[in-house]
Amino acid sequence: MKRLPAEVVASILAAITVLIALPPYHLPPWAIFISWAGTFAAGGPTPAVLRRIWPALPMGSTYALAIVLCFDVASRYLTGPGFTAAQMAIIFALNTCLMYTGRIPLFSFIPGMFFGFASFFATLFGNFGPDPGNPFIAWIATVSMTMLGPAFAWLTARFGAHHARA
Repeated sequence: MKRLPAEVVASILAAITVLIALPPYHLPPWAIFISWAGTFAAGGPTPAVLRRIWPALPMGSTYALAIVLCFDVASRYLTGPGFTAAQMAIIFALNTCLMYTGRIPLFSFIPGMFFGFASFFATLFGNFGPDPGNPFIAWIATVSMTMLGPAFAWLTARFGAHHARA
């Protein structure tokens, strides 16, 4: 089977992401690109890389969701410097937990956790998703889109012909 150049396959997949961003779902297509690129940065969409990145992505998003929910609770009781101190404590505690979670073999791809972590904040505060500003919907949107990235990486590698390096 003659394959299209990998650049063409990747561009077809990139063009499809335009549909993902359309209303009413307004999903974050850039989250696909983050985990897509992360998959190739980790060595490409091999079974070993996919086994490492897929569990890490939603774990990072889950810690980001927990931070947002804890900030919300703290904001009901604290203001000013007290709220700032609470935010710092929350970030310290949950980021430490995230990093220790990386010691569990299933979640050991810490960059993948941070791809999911950062993508959640960008989704929530960028008002993406079918219910902008809803942290639970932002989590669903983030997880679904970051999980597509490695699949797009696999499709690129599976159906694209790579050129010989000079």
